Amino acid sequence: MNYITLRLILGDQLNYQHHWYKKNNDDVLYVMMEVRQETDYVKHHIQKVLAFFASMRHFANHLSEKGHHVKYLSINDKDNLQSISDNINDLIQKHKIQKFEYQLPDEYRLDEQLHEFSGKLPIEFEAVDTDHFLTSRYTLSRFFKNRKKMIMESFYRQMRKDTGILMNNNKPEKEKWNFDTSNRKKWKGEVELPEWPVKTKNFSDIKKEIEASGITTFGNADADKVHWPTSRDEAFKILNQFCDKTLPYFGAYQDAMTEKSPILFHSMLSFALNTKMLHPLEVVKKVEKAYYENENVDIAQAEGFIRQIIGWREFMRGIYWKEMPDYANTNFFNHKRKLPSWYWNGKTKMNCLKHAIGQSLDTAYAHHIQRLMVTGNFALLAEINPDEVDQWYLGIYADAIEWVEITNTRGMSQYADGGIVGTKPYISSASYIHKMSDYCEGCYYKHSKKTGEKSCPFNTLYWHFLDHHRDKLEDNQRMRMMYNVWDKRKPEDKNKILEQARKYLDDIENL
Repeated sequence: MNYITLRLILGDQLNYQHHWYKKNNDDVLYVMMEVRQETDYVKHHIQKVLAFFASMRHFANHLSEKGHHVKYLSINDKDNLQSISDNINDLIQKHKIQKFEYQLPDEYRLDEQLHEFSGKLPIEFEAVDTDHFLTSRYTLSRFFKNRKKMIMESFYRQMRKDTGILMNNNKPEKEKWNFDTSNRKKWKGEVELPEWPVKTKNFSDIKKEIEASGITTFGNADADKVHWPTSRDEAFKILNQFCDKTLPYFGAYQDAMTEKSPILFHSMLSFALNTKMLHPLEVVKKVEKAYYENENVDIAQAEGFIRQIIGWREFMRGIYWKEMPDYANTNFFNHKRKLPSWYWNGKTKMNCLKHAIGQSLDTAYAHHIQRLMVTGNFALLAEINPDEVDQWYLGIYADAIEWVEITNTRGMSQYADGGIVGTKPYISSASYIHKMSDYCEGCYYKHSKKTGEKSCPFNTLYWHFLDHHRDKLEDNQRMRMMYNVWDKRKPEDKNKILEQARKYLDDIENL
C-alpha cells in the first residue's frame, strides 16, 4: 500500500497526546524502530533496553488500536536495516512516500542526523515540535541573554509565574519561593518505606530477542525485575499513588539514602516523563492539587517536587541546547583517570559506592543524591575523565537520555563545564554521606578516620582535590571557607592527608 506521508516516532517520543494523533489519516504511515544505531552508541543497561522496547511496542499497539497505520521494525525484523536513515529511505521507496515528517529530537546527535538526512531527500519534509516541554529549546538562552550567570532559581521563579503553579496573585504560595532548607532530613525509620510503585514485569520474550540480536548490555539480566511504567495508564497509576501515599514525605527525605530502600519517597516518574508518556504540566498540577486538598501534604513537599520538574528539568534542557555540541567536550579540571572497573560490577569495599552501584546494576535506577553525592562525588574527587563518567551514567540508568544526563553529569556532578550549571563543585568528605545515610554502618572503612589504615577514602580525596585544583577554585566565593580551613592545618597534617590520598588513587582498583 502506498502512503503520502511518512512520520517518524523515536523511542523517547511516546506522547499519547501529540497533535499528530488527533485525527486518523489513511494516507499517513507512522514508523517506529528498534535499531542497533541506538542500542550501540553507548553500552546500555539491559533493563533500560527492555523498558524502552516494551514501551515503544505498547505505544505502537495503542496507535494501531486507534486506527492509525503503523510500521514497527523490531530489533530482529528481516526488513530492519538497523539505521534510522536507511530504514526511512527504504520505506520512502517501498511506499512511494511524497512527504517525510518527524518530531524534533531531544538529542543533539539525532537532531543533526535527521536535519542533514532530510535536507538531502528528493521529497518534501517537515519537523514539528514534540508538544512536551514547557519551554522551547532556546527559551533559556533568551532569558539569560544579558546576564553574566545563569542561576536556576531566577529561571524557576519565572516558570512559576508563567505556569501559575503555587502562585497567588503573582506571589508565591506562603510568600516564599523555595523551601529547600526544610528538605534535608535523614531517614531513621520513623516513616514506613513504600514498595516499588510498579509491580515487576516479565519481558523475557523481548530479552530473548535482544540476546539473539547480539546487542551488548550490562546490569542485572533478570527480565522479571523491570520496575518501569511501559504505558501511559501505568504512569498515571504511579503518579496517583505518589500523590496519595508518598508525596507527604518526599520533600523531607528527598536527600536521604538508606540500604533499606532504593527509592525511599521518590516518585519514580522520570522514565515516564523522559519518554513523554506524561506531560510535565499534568504532573505538577496533580501535585499542586494534592497540596491544596490533602492535609498531609505541606508546601515543602509539593514545592520541592515541582521545582525539580518545571525548574530544574526545563533549566537543564535549556542549558543543553544553548551549549551543545561544545558542552560534550568540556573538561574544566583536565581529568584523565579511567573509571574504576568496580563501577561496572559494584565490587568495592566502600559501602556507599557498593550499595549505590549495586542498586543501579540491579534496577537501572538511583535517586539524584545517590548519583550526585556518592557515585558522582567519588568520580570527581578521584579525577575521572568526564567522558567515561558520561558513558556510565548514560548507559546505566533507564531514564538517562543525553539532554538530561550530560547536563546533570558533566555539569552538576563533575563540574566539567567550569560552572555553567553549578556555582561550585558538589563534593564532600564522608561526613555528608554519614549525615544523610546509613551506608557508613558496617563499612570496611571508618567514616570518622581521616588518615591511616581503613580511613575513609572520601576524607583524604576531598582535601587532595581542593589542594590540587586550588588555582581554579580558590577565587570561588563558595569555596573560600574550605580553603581557609585547609590553610589552618599544620604542614605535617597536610602532607599525611595528601600522601594517603595519593596511595588511594594509585590503588583505586582495590578500594
